[in-house]
Amino acid sequence: MKFIATTLLAISATVLTACGGMSLKPYKAEEPQMSLRDYFNGEIEAWGIVQNRSGEVIQRFDIDLTGTWAGNEGTLEETFHYYDGRTEERTWHITDLGNGDYEGRAGDIIGIAESQTAGNAANWAYTMDVTTEGGSTYRLKFDDWMWLMNDGVLMNRSYMKKFGITVGEITIFMKKKM
Repeated sequence: MKFIATTLLAISATVLTACGGMSLKPYKAEEPQMSLRDYFNGEIEAWGIVQNRSGEVIQRFDIDLTGTWAGNEGTLEETFHYYDGRTEERTWHITDLGNGDYEGRAGDIIGIAESQTAGNAANWAYTMDVTTEGGSTYRLKFDDWMWLMNDGVLMNRSYMKKFGITVGEITIFMKKKM
């Protein structure tokens, strides 16, 4: 009986740890230092894919981004150009809270997106209603990770989750226009 209880406790601890996601701690000393305020200021071009839970690429897109800041308040205009001919726009309103913390709002985001940065990394957490090509809408939680690279390149991995299970992933590569 003690063996079963110990095994169940170990499994529970593993599951809870796995559900907790990644941590910014390993990136704290990494360079170049991430500042969302600095990176998302000016023009940026980006390329991305959406993968379903099986890893199959189900969408490809390009993005034009333009960020502007006035004090601690930023606006990020995004225009998505999907390879199937669709275009989608999103405007983020971002607040720099200090100490590497940010909040973001956009028309299709449910509530407030929260972000923290450390070293070369940033993590955004938010909820969004996603509509499929078939017209179904799903409320998904996004665990959005960004890593700043050299030469104005930023890599972005987003994990879309429903009931804590990853149902899709988005990969985006961004480059600041110089």
